[in-house]
Parts: sequence; C-alpha cells; structure tokens
Amino acid sequence: MLSASAAFAATRDEQTAACKGDAIRFCASEIPNEQKITSCMKANFNKLSPQCKAMFKQPASDKRKKPVKPA
Repeated sequence: MLSASAAFAATRDEQTAACKGDAIRFCASEIPNEQKITSCMKANFNKLSPQCKAMFKQPASDKRKKPVKPA
C-alpha cells in the first residue's frame, strides 16, 4: 500500500492494515499505483486515521539532526 520509504519499520501487511480504509477513502483513483497512492496519502495526511498517520512518521532518532562538529 505505501512505499517502504514512507513507512519506516512497518511491514507491508501492517501498512495495509493501517491504511487500506484511508487509501480507499481519499485515494481510490490512484489505486493500484503505489507511488501515486503514497503521494496522495501524504497530501491528505491531516485527514488520515491515527494508525495510518503513524506509518508516515519517522522514528524519533531519525528526526534529530546530529550536531556538526567544527573543523
């Protein structure tokens, strides 16, 4: 349902379970093109169910930028 880069640690089955309803509700015209579905889901992020939104969130460790050490 979503690309691997969109859902960081979730399996395909977990992505499908979390987002199938939202994909049908908001992005039915994009099915079966996974890239278009993912783009549509991101465009409708604020409307997605909490379970599906979680598929798009990066782990906290990836959100923080590492400080750059001066040369």
